[in-house]
Amino acid sequence: MSSGTCGILLMAFGAPDSDQAIGPFMANLLGGRQPSAELVERVKERYRLIGGKSPLLEITRQQASALERLLNDACEGNYRVYVGMGYWHPYIGETITHMAADGISQVVAVSLSPHYTRVSTGAYIRALERAVAEIESPLEIILAGSLHHHPLFIEALAEKVAAGLARFPGHREVKVVFTAHSLPVNYIETGDPYVEELNQTVRALAARTGLTDWRLAYQSKGGGQGAWLEPQVEDVLENLAASGHKEVLLVPVGFATDHVETLYDLDIGIQKHADSLGLHLERAEALNTSPTFIAALADLCRHGRHALEKDAVGG
Repeated sequence: MSSGTCGILLMAFGAPDSDQAIGPFMANLLGGRQPSAELVERVKERYRLIGGKSPLLEITRQQASALERLLNDACEGNYRVYVGMGYWHPYIGETITHMAADGISQVVAVSLSPHYTRVSTGAYIRALERAVAEIESPLEIILAGSLHHHPLFIEALAEKVAAGLARFPGHREVKVVFTAHSLPVNYIETGDPYVEELNQTVRALAARTGLTDWRLAYQSKGGGQGAWLEPQVEDVLENLAASGHKEVLLVPVGFATDHVETLYDLDIGIQKHADSLGLHLERAEALNTSPTFIAALADLCRHGRHALEKDAVGG
């Protein structure tokens, strides 16, 4: 491994990669507490309906390969892109150990969760700090900037909105609903910038696409006590149907990659609800390996590497 190689660490949430992994994965989400057998079985059924496991790891690895090709084809120096997950294998700590063994000494860490919250990007950063503290090899690490307001991230979403609207002939009456994962309200009250960053994304996206009538709604609400972010997607759809609207495009701006929250929660659960309301519902594609999205990641990586090099020469 060349000493000039810059390691890129793509950090994502993680998801079960087999039926047997679902219970342990859920226990990780619950901080080590074991979920009930009934809950595990309900979740297993959702994964069975989307193919038996999450495609998250496979798609993230495809993103990593596309990013590595783009960075290296530009002849800007050597890059090697790795994948680390917050709540399932390969864990961020495992990947950092692998990077150190490969001789990587400079790392740009990129969160694939577009909007910061303590349970996504915050958790990734904590895992990264623990991992670096435990290895013997010295690593210079910088956290790349946020995706949520990056112009190429907005452009990539705009491309998906345009493709989604094209599914509706003469789409002038289509209502656009941007969706993101719900969170406990107390996360926001105690400092998470999640809602603020979401609003920055959707305002920029609406301006880029010329949308003047849109909604932001929350999906995939978890259990437990306390209030969660609202309105829920179901409530927004009911209000639209009650107002006489017939066509709706869902745009999952809160996710960069397809996983159970898009493939089951939206494509199966929300679709069934929309059908019951008499709505023609379509879902914009997730970014996945969109070339424009990969270009956004590449730009963040370049800026991160330049910052590392500047620090190395005392700038």
